[in-house]
Amino acid sequence: MRTYLVIIDETPEAEIALRFAARRAAKTGGAVEILALVEPQQFVAWGAVQAAIEGEALDHAQELVTKAAGSLMEELGAYPTIHVKQGDAIAMIRETLGANPEIGALVLGAAASGAPGPLVSHFASDTGALPCPLMIIPGSLSVEQLDRLS
Repeated sequence: MRTYLVIIDETPEAEIALRFAARRAAKTGGAVEILALVEPQQFVAWGAVQAAIEGEALDHAQELVTKAAGSLMEELGAYPTIHVKQGDAIAMIRETLGANPEIGALVLGAAASGAPGPLVSHFASDTGALPCPLMIIPGSLSVEQLDRLS
């Protein structure tokens, strides 16, 4: 089964990538895997404060994937695989890709205007090292255009 890996955050381009992946999965009999990333927190001298900050960040990421999973249930009628990982974003994405040979594509959204984000920039410049194709979905697409392309 082809699985589409989508990196989710609070940006509009992440929502576009998720919609594209969900529609592709529905049309191809595939699945969607959602990954929310939590960057490591800067060192805080008081351990309890740092633990509270990290806990809040993990809770927020869990809310994001829960919301995304709900929208996928509506689109696909199936529940996606979800992950929340803390650490370096690029390393966590590579770890996820390496752990699941069923992932058929890494789906990232690009901002509607301006420079690409750090994930798009990194993976677009290193596509030869990926174990699957990279799909970059333009953030400027309308819902109708997105649905027609997917």
